[in-house]
Amino acid sequence: MLVPINSPRSSQANDDLHLISLWLKGKSAHSQEAYSRDVEQFVDFVDLPLSEIKLQHFWDWADHLKKLGALPSTQARKLAAVKSLFSFGHRIGYLQFNVGVAITLPNIPDKLAERILLEEDIVAIVSQARTLRNRVLLKLFYASGARVSELTSVYWGALIPRESQQGQISLLGKGGKMRTLMLPATIWKDLMELKSESEFSEPNHPVFRSRKGGSLSRQQIWRIVRDAARAAGFDKNISPHWLRHAHASHALDRGAPVHLVQESLGHRSLATTSKYTHARPDESSSKYLNI
Repeated sequence: MLVPINSPRSSQANDDLHLISLWLKGKSAHSQEAYSRDVEQFVDFVDLPLSEIKLQHFWDWADHLKKLGALPSTQARKLAAVKSLFSFGHRIGYLQFNVGVAITLPNIPDKLAERILLEEDIVAIVSQARTLRNRVLLKLFYASGARVSELTSVYWGALIPRESQQGQISLLGKGGKMRTLMLPATIWKDLMELKSESEFSEPNHPVFRSRKGGSLSRQQIWRIVRDAARAAGFDKNISPHWLRHAHASHALDRGAPVHLVQESLGHRSLATTSKYTHARPDESSSKYLNI
């Protein structure tokens, strides 16, 4: 995917477009869409070839985002995308200087603890699913800790039966990395029920099929989770990622080794998984105070 740059069609502009296409190569479709949008907004704002962009332009754009009222997380994401592009351009020798390296990203408050649902919350949300497909989707989100992009692309051929009425699922994660997870018998039974009721259950058919015949889109999946959560009485804007958070937190609460949770969720760093052990602590030094 190329990012349109509002400048005359020159050799410089074409070279910039080529750099951006190389930088995006290998990223997921969702990441390409988001990064392209962020870079396009930046280039539109500065209205200069990449080689002529200075540190001041980064600062000006950061101030512009603040004036627009962008959340710190949004500011950080957009700046990080452009910084990544400039780092890549400098690394391959296209840009003489990596001016983005001097930019510090805004601090983002860690609100992970606020986004972890209780086990009974998960039960309540699943119970509000309107169809068998939606119920299985919600349960699989929680059982696997999968990302939205991973479940939009899962096909029946990725499901394989295992012993004791269990099963396994292969998920295509970030960076094109495949990981395989064991699924408990209860989830496997639901998946097989969904398969038996579907007219399209060949290995190349999507597990979660839309009415038009293809895989459910990211937007459709978000809507399914949001509607079920609202029907269960939650006024927070609960997203599919909350179910992923719940998987990690509840598994650790029940004694799952942190490295196993890391592998299941496809985290690159153990530090990322370890955040969940601090988001809902069982101990605090305050219990030893006389208050």
